[in-house]
Amino acid sequence: MPEMLNNPRTVEWEDTDVLTAHEDPCSLIVWNDEVNTFEWVIETLIEVCGQSVEQAEQCAMLIHTKGKYAVKRGSYDELKPLCDAITDRGIGATVEMLSES
Repeated sequence: MPEMLNNPRTVEWEDTDVLTAHEDPCSLIVWNDEVNTFEWVIETLIEVCGQSVEQAEQCAMLIHTKGKYAVKRGSYDELKPLCDAITDRGIGATVEMLSES
């Protein structure tokens, strides 16, 4: 260590831009309503989003209790067709940008 004190070095720092965008910047939100049954929402999540029965049941319960739930994350281009397929079945759904925090 004493050698380091006798041989000081200058360290240069470079400013670097950091990419802060998420790989999956959007969420597919499914909204609760008083019209659709649990069974229909579960069936939709399985068929449209490719969820397992257990995942779809858990999501349906969260949608019911919280009023909405993000059932899938991904790019807008990936989620928009899924959102359209869900709304075509009469279930409220939106694609929302994730907030940076």
